[in-house]
Amino acid sequence: MVAFFAELLFDLVRSLVGSWLREAAVAVCAWLDTKIHGRAARFVVGGLLGIAAYFLIPVIAGLLGL
Repeated sequence: MVAFFAELLFDLVRSLVGSWLREAAVAVCAWLDTKIHGRAARFVVGGLLGIAAYFLIPVIAGLLGL
């Protein structure tokens, strides 16, 4: 019974942290969008963010157990 409730608690925490991370990413991207002017600069920053996400998303997912 304890294991069942622990699993429910872990699922709840995982979903809350995941949603907070998504909301934070959207807020940062919206802020960054207003700061970058020019198509080339947006392309470069988007590429850098994509490369960072390629390496960080598996690490974060592993830490959250997704």
